[in-house]
Amino acid sequence: MIVAVASGKGGTGKTTVAVSLALSLAPDAGRCRTPGFSRETPAEPASANPVHPSVNPAHPLFLDCDVEEPNAALFLNPTIMMKDNRSSSQAPPGRATGIERWGWYSIAVNVVLAAINLGIALASGSLAVEAEMVHNLVDLLSAIGVLIGLRLSTRKSKEFPYGLYKLENLVAVVLAVMTFITAYEIARDALLETARRATVNAWMLGGVVVATIIPLAFSHFELRAGREANSPALIANAREYRVHVFTTGVVFAALVGQWLNFPLDRIAALVIVVAIGKTGWELLADGMRVLLDASLDAGTLLEMREVILAEPVVSALKWVTGRSAGRFRFVEAEVTLRVHDLEKAEAATQRIEVEIRRRVPHVERVLLHAEPMERTHLRYAAPLADAGGVLSDHFGEAPYFVLVRVRLADGAVEERQILANPYREEERAKGIQVAEWLVEQKVDVVLLKESLKGKGPLYVFGDAGIELHQTTAGTLEQAIAAQLPGESLGWHSAVTTA
Repeated sequence: MIVAVASGKGGTGKTTVAVSLALSLAPDAGRCRTPGFSRETPAEPASANPVHPSVNPAHPLFLDCDVEEPNAALFLNPTIMMKDNRSSSQAPPGRATGIERWGWYSIAVNVVLAAINLGIALASGSLAVEAEMVHNLVDLLSAIGVLIGLRLSTRKSKEFPYGLYKLENLVAVVLAVMTFITAYEIARDALLETARRATVNAWMLGGVVVATIIPLAFSHFELRAGREANSPALIANAREYRVHVFTTGVVFAALVGQWLNFPLDRIAALVIVVAIGKTGWELLADGMRVLLDASLDAGTLLEMREVILAEPVVSALKWVTGRSAGRFRFVEAEVTLRVHDLEKAEAATQRIEVEIRRRVPHVERVLLHAEPMERTHLRYAAPLADAGGVLSDHFGEAPYFVLVRVRLADGAVEERQILANPYREEERAKGIQVAEWLVEQKVDVVLLKESLKGKGPLYVFGDAGIELHQTTAGTLEQAIAAQLPGESLGWHSAVTTA
């Protein structure tokens, strides 16, 4: 039953009435489940129960649709199942601004570093310092490109309905190309330019130390921000600053060598070239993987596979794949469902989508191809009064449950397993907990002598697509034989008791 408390001016008591109803229906002092809205249709409820397969009177759902003050949770002490999940492309303004802010920070840092190295290069005439200054100027242009990529990557248009997510990866590739150009220019000057003596004094060495500390500190915080936002452009920029720490250290060594009349200028410049080239190759490889739609890593795919198979309605997972585009991930899978009802199948796919988004960050879209299961076997469950196969008159109180796998073609029993009821000693809601446990066992049909009409387990089984068949048979063999008229049951398989 769905009760809606609607209309009325602010302060008339809508929340009070709704909360009181929920608490009166929840026997365990108001532990209500509070769902939110689905991601695809933010104006409509996700489903009767978007996360958990059971909807029952013992744990009522409370949907707070107040646009201005959804504060019923303050009074309910709820288990919040889902909040309003807006599209990840519509990032919260504070978060989007925070990511772009790092682009501005990067520009400022590069201006400072370029100014420091320019002053030292003009005063010293060192080729290594000049190489580092050119390195800074290239990074300044790249930082501007990163900022442009961050601002444009989430925008959608009629020409680009899926967004410009890969623009960030394209920026990373451009950054790699500019890095290669920088390396070439420095190498050419180091190998072909006429040798010259550099002038070195203490303030220059101090300036190089400052130019080392700045990128070291900045790269630490930018890399952390880039990983949290899953932004390839920010991560690439932070790694480039790590290279600056190394190359500036090489410059410092070259200046000290010149101060001690030990020429290291050309060697230092060539070392910088090698470091820059290595970074450029890593950026190019990572960016091209995404631009060419490389698969998500094996760990992420395994986690999504576990999420899908944990859904009780899923009977089989045919395949799951995914790809990255910028800092966002796109997931696609094909599953076979145990239910044939379209509404229940829709609810199951929504539950899977919600759980994938909860477990795997930065998922922009989940596309599930679902088809009904073609049955060749049925998995029966029945409550037993004893391990010998006598059916129990009760459901939640039964000491044992039997699970039987029957081949439909000839009615042969391929597997039979007797399990102790793990919730028999529970004081409250034991029937619901047993039903949820049987759902986890991937049962197709439950044979009962007791009617569950109007009881919680009925809702659990209904949402999971499990059939309930009442029987007057005294034993398991008689009950299943009645389900398969005309068939001869072969009870030849081994029995496992747990």
